[in-house]
Amino acid sequence: MMKPEFSYFSGLCVYFLFLQVTISLEKWMVTTPTRHILARVGGQAELSCQVIPPQSVGHMEVRWFRSGHSQPVYLYRGGHSMSGEAAPEYANRTQFMKEAIGEGKVTLRIHNISILDDGPYRCSFNDSGFIDVASMNLNVTAVGLETEIHVQAPDADGVIVECNSRGWFPKPQMEWRDSNGETLRHSMKSYSQDEARFFHMKMALLTNRLQGNIICCIFNPVTGEEKQTNIILANELFYEDHIWMKILVIIACIILFIISFLLLISCFCRRQGCASGYLSKCFCVFNSWPVQILNFLFCTGLLFGIYLPHRSRVSLSDPQFPLYNKWIKDLLFVILFLTVFFVLPIIALILRRLSPTCLNKQ
Repeated sequence: MMKPEFSYFSGLCVYFLFLQVTISLEKWMVTTPTRHILARVGGQAELSCQVIPPQSVGHMEVRWFRSGHSQPVYLYRGGHSMSGEAAPEYANRTQFMKEAIGEGKVTLRIHNISILDDGPYRCSFNDSGFIDVASMNLNVTAVGLETEIHVQAPDADGVIVECNSRGWFPKPQMEWRDSNGETLRHSMKSYSQDEARFFHMKMALLTNRLQGNIICCIFNPVTGEEKQTNIILANELFYEDHIWMKILVIIACIILFIISFLLLISCFCRRQGCASGYLSKCFCVFNSWPVQILNFLFCTGLLFGIYLPHRSRVSLSDPQFPLYNKWIKDLLFVILFLTVFFVLPIIALILRRLSPTCLNKQ
């Protein structure tokens, strides 16, 4: 009986067979080309995963999923897409790219991106119980389509310029700038989100002096995109701002003048020894109809002084803005005219009643 002899070639074949089995049993790992993926609302995003060392993954189970979701975004098993097991919000929006599946690389393309797609994703490969996972983050962005600037009616504190913009994601940064690019301190800033998670931004600037060109700047912190909208405030806005205050000051000065005039007459009559008759005469003067009307005008002006700083503002874009902004000024002019008109008869009445008493005393 002859013993089998192993040639050099047979030993080499056994060695390579052993080496192939060893490599096949070696653990592989899953990686991703990029961990941060940027996509716009309405666009598409590609989530790629790669097995290292490169090898065919056609026989493996490939799954994309999100934390906190029971159903996968996409599932590939047994060489087929398991679309029935995917989450309904991704139905008809995913496409499995497997051109390089023989090299261990696969890609999931998501169409019609929405803000709800923003967040972390994971892809896993399952080969007979051995599983490895790679993570990535999908950053969804949206830039507001339009920005509006409204100028509200001038008030005692100045002019309010308001900048509104909607349709942003994630939350953008807003600031006011002057014509030199310097940042202006805002008076108010607020934001809200609608049902689709878009951010609506609002920012206001209170100014009581001419700033020239005022720019509303909105900046997307993810993409670095910036949108600017500018406005130039007319000089007339700042003139209208304080005109009613000037009228009220004039009315107050007239009232103070009357009071000072009465006090001066009182001192004069006391020195002349007619103080007893002065009180009765003044009482009659204060009950006269010119004084009552002047008192009514004074109370009306006082109410305006309290009402105007707290009244509701109206935007310049409002069709009723001219009427809103003019009627107060016109009414104050009327009050000022009536105040001046009734001051003269009051002074004349006081002098007429008091002069005979003081002259007789003399």
